[in-house]
Amino acid sequence: MISCANCETPQFLQIVQSRVYFEDGEMINEISENYECTLCGGSGQYVYDEDRDEETVSGEVELTTERPTFA
Repeated sequence: MISCANCETPQFLQIVQSRVYFEDGEMINEISENYECTLCGGSGQYVYDEDRDEETVSGEVELTTERPTFA
């Protein structure tokens, strides 16, 4: 789950830009999403790289497997 690191909740996150990259026209190779928190104004980016099977986040968002503190 992607949450705002400042507010500790995904409730106010909005995707402001999303891109999907196709290498061969059929298989998804990368997904990139830019987020903005409408509560605190924080922003960040989530990227999934299929080739490396890796998820990364940057900015004021965090990736967690736990339930959010505030939902």
